[in-house]
Amino acid sequence: MLKKNDQINDKRPLSGASETRRTIVGSILRGLPQVAVMIAVLTAGLLGMNWLISNKNEAPQRSAFKPVFAVETVIAKSGVWQPRMIVYGEVQASRFVDLRSLVAGQVISVNPALKVGGYIEEGEALVEIDTFTYKGQLREAKANLQETNARIEEYQARISMEASQITRLHEQYKIALSDYQRIEALRQGGTATAKQLEDRSLVVSQRRQALEQSELTLVAEQAKLEQQRAIADRFDWKVKEAERHLKDTVLKAPFSGIVSEKNAEVGRIVSVNDPLVSLFEKELLEVRFTLTDQRFGRIQSDQTGIVGREVEAIWVVGGREFRFPATIDRIGAQITSNRGGVEVVAVIDSPTVGSPLRPGAFVEVIVPDKAFEGHFRIPESAIYEDNVYVVENDQLVVRNVNVAARDGEYVVVDGELEDGDEVLTTRIAEISPGLSVTITNQEAPRE
Repeated sequence: MLKKNDQINDKRPLSGASETRRTIVGSILRGLPQVAVMIAVLTAGLLGMNWLISNKNEAPQRSAFKPVFAVETVIAKSGVWQPRMIVYGEVQASRFVDLRSLVAGQVISVNPALKVGGYIEEGEALVEIDTFTYKGQLREAKANLQETNARIEEYQARISMEASQITRLHEQYKIALSDYQRIEALRQGGTATAKQLEDRSLVVSQRRQALEQSELTLVAEQAKLEQQRAIADRFDWKVKEAERHLKDTVLKAPFSGIVSEKNAEVGRIVSVNDPLVSLFEKELLEVRFTLTDQRFGRIQSDQTGIVGREVEAIWVVGGREFRFPATIDRIGAQITSNRGGVEVVAVIDSPTVGSPLRPGAFVEVIVPDKAFEGHFRIPESAIYEDNVYVVENDQLVVRNVNVAARDGEYVVVDGELEDGDEVLTTRIAEISPGLSVTITNQEAPRE
């Protein structure tokens, strides 16, 4: 019994695997027609596509279109061109002075017109300092001088008296000497005694001594006179010094100008050399600006040079433009590398008193460049590196040029250009010789 069950169990698995195989085979057989249909459709599609590609008609080819650019030109004209350079500079006072106190004391008066920015006339009193001390010094110096002059007169009188006395003593000496000679002759003749001769000799000696003493006194008096004259000279200088100090108590304007600084008020105690007023001359303003080495050398090589060249200073303030003619007066004393050029000074030609221009203003300066003879002036837009293009037979032709100078939106050139050439001014990115163009307008070169 057990054996049969084992046999039965051994056969069941074999029966299930066989059934599965039959199911798979059946499914495959049923799907074969569908696969065959798909393959047939794909084959037919490929064959049809190949047939269409091999039998398609060629599309007609369009001919290449040659581009033509609409451009603007300018007619080249040679001549003498003088560009104008634009530089920037600063206005400064040509004549500027700091007025300082020459004496010490208390300020007792200030000119009402003495205000920063105010206009002062030449010789006008600006500040007055208390004069009490300086009047006293002048009075004392005059008194000393007067006293010394009196002593001089006294010594002169003494000298005159001494000179007169010397004359009298000299006469007395001559009389005594004559008397002595007479007694001496009588003594030799035996009519005069020895005592008489001795008495006359004593008188002569006394007269000589008195004369010599008077002459020495005259020399001493003359020396004292010279001493008093030296003292008088010293006191005379003291008088002039005191007069000058008294005059210096009033500070006056040395020239007509504009007040740039004021440090004086009534009641202030000032010392000698204290700054009180700063003043600059309105009619003498100048502008300093810098030219590059290249520009400076170019202008300097011109026939007219740089000094004396007329320029124009333009000051723009509050939307308003003020123009001032000026003349280059001189070149800076030194050339400093940090400025990148040469400093030039131009004097502004007589600005009016009412002009608002002041030192420190930043201005634009128009400087005439060198005059270029036989050059062309064309717009800067016509320059392509070192070339320009001209239009010939509706096509572009390249010409080599050298840029000599720039003039705003224009350049001054020379080179292969000729009078009457139509120079291209329109910018074209893909520009090249032979490019076809059509001219829309022509612009004559500006004067």
